[in-house]
Amino acid sequence: MALAKESSPASTRNAADAEAEYRAQTRLWLRLLACTTLIEGELRRRFREEYDFTMPRFDVLAQLDREPSGLVLGELPKRLMVSAGNLTPIVDRLVEDGYITRTPSNLDRRVQIVCMTVEGRKTFRRMAKSHGTWLAELLAEFPIDRLDGLVGALDDVKSAVRDALQHRERT
Repeated sequence: MALAKESSPASTRNAADAEAEYRAQTRLWLRLLACTTLIEGELRRRFREEYDFTMPRFDVLAQLDREPSGLVLGELPKRLMVSAGNLTPIVDRLVEDGYITRTPSNLDRRVQIVCMTVEGRKTFRRMAKSHGTWLAELLAEFPIDRLDGLVGALDDVKSAVRDALQHRERT
């Protein structure tokens, strides 16, 4: 009986600590979600109103802008973290509108290569400039001297989540 009483405060404290940690982690996730939702909603609205364009289409062009020689179509869903089925109509529309091309690979005709056209690159650069301006407007009230620290902390969160996912995959 004496052992149970001695271990009881420690186990209660550990349960309380675990509960507080859980609440803090939930608050973090909810804050990240709220920030993302607010910013993304405003960016979507501005892309739609100012360019008659969607964020997913912009995201595809952003990936292609980083790869002047183009990308294998199968790489885009991985980079954008979406399914190939969700990406197909977006790519089709970008091809129709003349922003990108889709051609079979010379090495394997089953593989499609997507590249940005000159018009696509010009349009993307104009939209990317606006995108940067919009973000600056939305974050103007956040103290610039705290920005690097927050980005560093979010990098740590991202690494911790990736580590947890990799650990789960190994077990």
